[in-house]
Amino acid sequence: MKEKAVVIYSGGMDSFTVLHKALAAGYELYPLSFHYGQRHAKELDVAAAVCQQLGLPHKVVDIRAINTLLAGSSLTDDIEIPQGHYADDNMKSTVVPNRNMILLSLAIGYAVSIGARKVFYGAHSGDHSIYPDCRPEFVQKMNAVSLIANYEPVEVVSPYLSQSKIDILRDGLAMGLDYSQTWTCYNGRERACGKCGACHERLEAFSLNQAQDPLPYEQAEA
Repeated sequence: MKEKAVVIYSGGMDSFTVLHKALAAGYELYPLSFHYGQRHAKELDVAAAVCQQLGLPHKVVDIRAINTLLAGSSLTDDIEIPQGHYADDNMKSTVVPNRNMILLSLAIGYAVSIGARKVFYGAHSGDHSIYPDCRPEFVQKMNAVSLIANYEPVEVVSPYLSQSKIDILRDGLAMGLDYSQTWTCYNGRERACGKCGACHERLEAFSLNQAQDPLPYEQAEA
């Protein structure tokens, strides 16, 4: 019998790679996505399409009500999405307060309810400077809490925690993954903008892997 695992699956290229990495490792997967009011909710449609294609039991949880408590992020509020690289200080406006602790808590609870012993989560080193809840210290402490929070211990697994998006893409390309089945741009328009931090980092990863990004862009700037 296969071991069950929950994957926090946004529909982006990082979680897409994590999903396939866990699938290749032989887990019985239960992908979990969250609608938290993100303006790029288009990623949820992309995630649903991938799970349908793979025959995976995908759940989308609507937690938009949290935005009555959490404010100040350009991803959920009426604040302009900043342009530039993730290293730029203005990208801090894309932080949603405590988002990943909330998502992990829900995913851990879901794992306990279905008898899964692992929750996969796509944090990586490129997120460390801007997103506090993607740093190794956060993930390690969340894992420690997850192991004692219920009668059944659940491990938080972040396979790319010490690697960059460049490394993630390299791994995915080696697995033959089709990244046209992902969405990264923070603007939920028909085409990716090519200007926001998410687009910059994605385009840079493709460029440094000598690969062509299959997504259409309004303006591609690596």
